[in-house]
Amino acid sequence: MNSPEPATATSPGPLFALMPPEGRVTADGLLDGFLAYCEQRKVTLYPAQEEAILELFDGKSVILNTPTGSGKSLVALAAHYKAVADGGRSFYTAPIKALVSEKFFELCEAFGADNVGMMTGDASINRDAPLICCTAEILANLALREGEQADVDMVVIDEFHFYSDRDRGVAWQVPLLTLPQARFLLMSATLGDTARFEESIAELTGGRVALVKTTDRPVPLDWEYSEKPLHETLQTQLEAGKTPIYVVHFAQRAASEHAQDLMSVDFLSKEDKAQIKDELTGFRWDTPFGAELRRFVHHGVGVHHAGMLPKYRRVVERLAAKGLLKIICGTDTLGVGVNIPLRTVVFTKLCKYDGDKTKILTVRDFHQIAGRAGRKGFDTQGSVIVQAPEHVIANKVAQQKVAGDAKKMRKWKPSKPPERGYAHWDEQTFDKLREGEPERLVSRFAVSHGMMLNVFTRPDGCGAMKRLIRASHDTPTRQRQHGRHALAILRSLIKAEIVSLRPGGVDLNADLQTDFSLNQALSLYVVEAVQALDRDHPEYALDLVSLVEATLEDPGAVLYKQVDTLKGRAVAALKAQGVEYDERMAELEKIEAPKPNADFMLATFRMFAEHHPWVGSDSLRLKSVARDMFEQGETFNGYVRTYGLARAEGVLLRYLSDAYKALIQTIPEDAKTNELDDLVEWLGVVIRSVDGSLLAEWERMRRGELLDEQHETDALLAEERTGVDVTANRKAFRVLVRNATFRMVRCLAQRDERTFVDMLTSDPGQPSLRADEVAAMMEPYWAEHAELRTDAEARGTRYFELEEESKTRWSVAQTLLDPEEHLEWRLRLTVDLDTSREQGGVVLRWAGLDAPR
Repeated sequence: MNSPEPATATSPGPLFALMPPEGRVTADGLLDGFLAYCEQRKVTLYPAQEEAILELFDGKSVILNTPTGSGKSLVALAAHYKAVADGGRSFYTAPIKALVSEKFFELCEAFGADNVGMMTGDASINRDAPLICCTAEILANLALREGEQADVDMVVIDEFHFYSDRDRGVAWQVPLLTLPQARFLLMSATLGDTARFEESIAELTGGRVALVKTTDRPVPLDWEYSEKPLHETLQTQLEAGKTPIYVVHFAQRAASEHAQDLMSVDFLSKEDKAQIKDELTGFRWDTPFGAELRRFVHHGVGVHHAGMLPKYRRVVERLAAKGLLKIICGTDTLGVGVNIPLRTVVFTKLCKYDGDKTKILTVRDFHQIAGRAGRKGFDTQGSVIVQAPEHVIANKVAQQKVAGDAKKMRKWKPSKPPERGYAHWDEQTFDKLREGEPERLVSRFAVSHGMMLNVFTRPDGCGAMKRLIRASHDTPTRQRQHGRHALAILRSLIKAEIVSLRPGGVDLNADLQTDFSLNQALSLYVVEAVQALDRDHPEYALDLVSLVEATLEDPGAVLYKQVDTLKGRAVAALKAQGVEYDERMAELEKIEAPKPNADFMLATFRMFAEHHPWVGSDSLRLKSVARDMFEQGETFNGYVRTYGLARAEGVLLRYLSDAYKALIQTIPEDAKTNELDDLVEWLGVVIRSVDGSLLAEWERMRRGELLDEQHETDALLAEERTGVDVTANRKAFRVLVRNATFRMVRCLAQRDERTFVDMLTSDPGQPSLRADEVAAMMEPYWAEHAELRTDAEARGTRYFELEEESKTRWSVAQTLLDPEEHLEWRLRLTVDLDTSREQGGVVLRWAGLDAPR
């Protein structure tokens, strides 16, 4: 049988076309259609897959507990197939947006894009489709609001072990408490004891539940505990051809540093090097970490962790899939949503810092990571190796060197374990983790203001809330605690006049429905706080940015580096002033990350929280990242260098992307100004010029366009190779020019003539402007004025002039704002558009400095 053509936006999709006729759906008919689809795809079902599919087609809920790589996705496809064939609606949930997006494309191919929708916290597309892909929180909120009235017939929950996640686990539990009309497929490689879930689903739905569990892997694993140095372990695997090798670290810095250590060895043949060179022709390594990664991959070494830009992670995954990377140094994030075909997984440690202290890995974490070794279609055997602690290995090597020499043995002192960041493990620990059952999943049920407001949208809100608490997977004691907490929340909502009691239920105030539909309560705070800002203030647009930034998750790595950099500058200044050590230390303790307009935001938030108690007392997160970058006139790469963020470029870019989306979605239209529009345009160009993948899908979803995976992939690959034309959006490019110009003004104000001249590009054949020449030109200014202003007024548009002289050249004049506002000095520059386009950033050339005569 020939393979069918892939589905298009209008075709029904090959699996959709194989459904039994309406009204004639039987378990046998479903099985015949699905087996025909498998035959078209040349897929042979494993016994566990076949068992799970038969149970689903028999109308049962299924708990599927099988190893990584054993085809759980195909069982999920069968669950969706049955639901749609029955005329129902099926939901797929996953813990991260990347998995949701990946599944969306797979379902579009199988069922046709018109039959598949996607919902995330950012946007949605085709939300009324019979198949919906969404994050766990989206389905949980839907289930809380609508319960048994929700249009949900099948729920497929991927990575169900997230049920135990300390912060998010409640979202995995809620559907199991509130959707009696649904059938469930719970999937994970590491579920542990599932009896409680079998019982609760049967009790909720009144239907039968089947557990399908096996430890059989399509690709078996071999296990080893190594007391050899890491480089010897890797060399042994390389010589045996067991590549790609994923070396698991538990810190991003450790992964990058290990990759650097491997640069003394060349892992590639001439043919491999030529193929990598061909694969990467035109690829832009145009960020500080990109320069490092480029060296690594040309040696056959990859790096993979969440702090990297998406485009760099994609290129590592692509090269690894083609067998061109022999070793990948990464972090334990490999456990979820990373699809790199790996032959060998090497653990450098068996302990990790969990946010509180350093502990031995759980059985679940160990198996989630180890299970990535050996992938179907690539290997016949996978390998998992665990390294002994470094000091144990060092002692063994040292003992071997002094063995037989009594004098040396007496002098030898064994290395001690690290005092920090270490929990002891040995081969026994390894055996326990390898052979152990994953820990029992722990209930994370918790009552919150948001949960109650969602439930109170139902006609019987109070009764529904009581039933929800009684159904939770907690002990009676914990349920009573939840009940008391819910009562306290209800009283606070009544006091704030958000809800009112009526006989038999609760009424929500009329205006809350619209307000709360903003998804995040803090978005509503922004809407209200905007009204209290002075629209005529020079920093109005920047203060809008600060409001939005205060509602976003903190980019921890960025804020830490901000403080670290500010402390470094302060130490240098205090030393220069002769301040004593103890006093210096006291001053450093006062330094924190920048929080502009903090007093205003804290005051308005206190008032907001009085009337909207669900936000909590510590929900506002004051910070300045997007604003700080704009005020400094920095490029993305410049900001990374300023704060030493090379290993956190991905964190910074994701944060800027979130800020961009929030500025578009949250700020009311009537509060926006031309200055804010310019700033948002600038931010969009900054993000796209670095890696446009974080915005491309979101923007298409906002326009309601169906997505095509191949189109998206081709476009992103082309963008990676050719770069974004930063001059294409004239409005945004003008802002980039204005920012770059004002950064040069800041250099003059700080008397940093060296950085000033470094920002300039010399005309071909002409000598470069020198720092001492700039200093000499500015001497008359400093003789007359004590400072050069760089405040919000100084960077205003009234002091900036730009003339588009031609298609290739613009001229810029920036008036320098002196304290007395004589306005007699002007910095003149030209913008080279062609070179700016080639380099992906503003290219400025020197035109002169006008001074008073």
